[in-house]
Amino acid sequence: MARRSKRYLSNVALVEKEKLYTLDEALDIVFKTANAKFDESIDVAIKTGLKTGQSVRGSVALPHGTGKPVKVLVFAKGDKAEEARKAGADYVGAEELIEKILNEQWIDYDVVIATPDIMKDVAKLGPILGRKKLMPNPKVGTVTFDVAKAVQEFKKGKIEFRSDKTGNIHASVGKRSMGKDKIKDNILVFIREVNKTRPADYKGDFIKSIVVSSTMGPGVKLNKSLVLQEASRINL
Repeated sequence: MARRSKRYLSNVALVEKEKLYTLDEALDIVFKTANAKFDESIDVAIKTGLKTGQSVRGSVALPHGTGKPVKVLVFAKGDKAEEARKAGADYVGAEELIEKILNEQWIDYDVVIATPDIMKDVAKLGPILGRKKLMPNPKVGTVTFDVAKAVQEFKKGKIEFRSDKTGNIHASVGKRSMGKDKIKDNILVFIREVNKTRPADYKGDFIKSIVVSSTMGPGVKLNKSLVLQEASRINL
């Protein structure tokens, strides 16, 4: 059995295994256990009731951003390329960027946006971008002619999310240094938007459980009903 550090054991001892916490209670614990020597991310894990073959995806603009810089690549030509540059995109281009990614397996960026007219060329990058969950998709706003707006939104903290094969959805919603109030707002907005992706024909509880944690800390399980009520009321 692997030996656990004193820090890990001390952090785990703060969490009552069977208790369902309010979001405020959970964040008090999460911030106490986010005591590594770096600025830990605060993460949310949502278990849904999706069955095999079902999936959801979407995007959400976190009100306080993610606390980290976001590198944006835009596939566009002409005026749209210039719009992307003026909006703050880190990389802008067309065929030359496609070739660079194909030849070098280059993935030094966090978000990929493309105008619809170039998607037929970007499609050949599917095996590379798809593996890293970076392929542009109109459902999350990354295939659009309004590239300036898309770039600005992702730079400010818009994130994508999708369910995995087991129906779980994971996301980092900020950094410890942002403080509890901003992290709480981000979590509530994230939960609200995930809940909106519930399939129209889905029956029963869509969100089954919610856990928050820091990068190196233990998971803290939330009282789902209370948090969903709070998320539905937030005006952000």
